Amino acid sequence: MSVTTSQLSEVATLARLQLEAEQAEPVTNAINQILSLVDQLHALDLHAIAPMAHPRDEIQRLRADVVTETNQREPFQAVAPAAEDGLYVVPPVIE
Repeated sequence: MSVTTSQLSEVATLARLQLEAEQAEPVTNAINQILSLVDQLHALDLHAIAPMAHPRDEIQRLRADVVTETNQREPFQAVAPAAEDGLYVVPPVIE
């Protein structure tokens, strides 16, 4: 697959990008090189390869799920403009 300069200028117009005439040819060549690499990737036979989440077999170390901070709801709500029954009261957004 390749892109022509006219296609590139049309896409630039649709994307509301300003593309100068002297920029059109180098940008077209760069996009065509990228599309060539994508075509090479599409040509690979990957049916026998299982998908992976990470290129390295690493296991994420998880920390223990324990409470590390004390409950400070009352001091925080004491300085709030409005609080009721342990909840912050905010003005309605939708009428």
